[in-house]
Amino acid sequence: MYEEFYGLREKPFSILPDPDLIFWGKNHRLAFAMLEFGVRNNAGFAAITGEIGSGKTTLLRYLLRKLDPQITVGLLSSTPQMANDLMQWVMMALKQPFEDSYPKLYNRFQQFLYEQHARGRRTILIVDEAQNLGMQALEELRVLSNINTDKNQYLQIILLGQPQLRDLLRKPELLQFAQRVSSDFHLRPLSVSDARQYINFRLDAVGAKTKLFSDEACELVANASRGIPRTINILCDTALVYGFAMNAEKIEAEIVELVIHDKQEYGVLQTALGAS
Repeated sequence: MYEEFYGLREKPFSILPDPDLIFWGKNHRLAFAMLEFGVRNNAGFAAITGEIGSGKTTLLRYLLRKLDPQITVGLLSSTPQMANDLMQWVMMALKQPFEDSYPKLYNRFQQFLYEQHARGRRTILIVDEAQNLGMQALEELRVLSNINTDKNQYLQIILLGQPQLRDLLRKPELLQFAQRVSSDFHLRPLSVSDARQYINFRLDAVGAKTKLFSDEACELVANASRGIPRTINILCDTALVYGFAMNAEKIEAEIVELVIHDKQEYGVLQTALGAS
């Protein structure tokens, strides 16, 4: 819609996770370093937490691109809260038969890990939206990790989730679990300076020849979004639509103010500047 008008190859602010458009600010560099450290050093558990839209899934997609082909990956994106359902979901994530009794599934799970190890393959189970796991299910994950021994690491588990996951893992009842998380990081919101760099990075990445957003416009977006990348994308994408409709060559603060007002007044997205 506005791409041709602004000389862009594609939309710069899609809300879909895109590993090609990761902004490697300090937070995301550290978060990915901890993820990579966990994988390379056979951490039993690794955990990355952050607000909705902070970039966890994008980092995960980038990690999956870089993983050694000799690593078997199971991605569990639907998270059951009850432990008695978890084994089925784990087997499904590993593309194994999952309709059977718990003892048989557990035995099949063990045999699968042993076979992968015998073939020189490592197995990583990734649990996305892990804040939805109940304490019972988390405890069951810890029990599954007991298959690892001092000499043989059959299974690694990576948890990604919202801040509630961090709160959950800090509960005294899950102390044994927390002690096994040897690699973790909490993604914090972007600062105003980082948000400005993020906006310009995304625009440059799709071929912008000029600085499309003024510094004042970037600052407004940063504050209204609370520094959350997905919300920044939504506000900037809408600002470009408005700018195109107004035949504006540059996105100034007035256009962003109008976007924020309209989102607050008529839309479903609550922004920091407009929230009561």
